[in-house]
Amino acid sequence: MNLNQHHTMTYTLNSGIKGTVNLSTKQIQDWIESYRVGSKYVTTVGKEYFGLNPELVADFKVHNEFSEQREHVAVIQPTAASKANEQLADAYSQRKVLIQVECKCGASYIEESAYKRNKWGCKECGEIVFIDSKKGMVETEKGKAWYMTNRYFVER
Repeated sequence: MNLNQHHTMTYTLNSGIKGTVNLSTKQIQDWIESYRVGSKYVTTVGKEYFGLNPELVADFKVHNEFSEQREHVAVIQPTAASKANEQLADAYSQRKVLIQVECKCGASYIEESAYKRNKWGCKECGEIVFIDSKKGMVETEKGKAWYMTNRYFVER
């Protein structure tokens, strides 16, 4: 059995909404086990996370190369959609800014953000750190980053 072979799974939620997802053989096996024991299923499909709650799934079907559904699904090329998603992800990553966090708990790290912000939560202790506008951007190993701290009072 080839664990990297991909299959299309069609599922129907209790609400009547239908969905489809392409999963590898291993992911299908994991989903069936989650469905059997009633635990939530989370996996990655391409660069995205996919989650499904078996308690909300009325039924599902895994299509193989002999399925009628497989022929219809094969007509729709996922490469165009995945290329569009990849371009969108690249566009967002170009807009990301770096943040250098220095917290009074001792944490010091570099974080990425989708946009410049005035405050941030320390990932170690949860305390709020504020941007030091006077210090501005500092040089880090990942490039220039906005400096944020709570080790001293900063003008807001």
